[in-house]
Amino acid sequence: MPNITLSITDEMKSGMDRHSEVRWSNAVRAIIERKLRDFEEAERLVAKSRLAAGDIQGILGKVNRETAAHAKRLLHESNC
Repeated sequence: MPNITLSITDEMKSGMDRHSEVRWSNAVRAIIERKLRDFEEAERLVAKSRLAAGDIQGILGKVNRETAAHAKRLLHESNC
């Protein structure tokens, strides 16, 4: 399985250290998987759509915001 390297702030690292019970690799993997599914769904919708490019950008912006909110919920749940 390939590996990736992330750069995080010292503050984030400190927070992660305080929650050592969380398997951070799994949490990040879940977020990436969700984001990829969101993109795949958006691409399927676009392929069938007659939307203008601006409409598509608006939808992708909403997908990004929703994915970020979902990621925060996942991280919060994994910390419980």
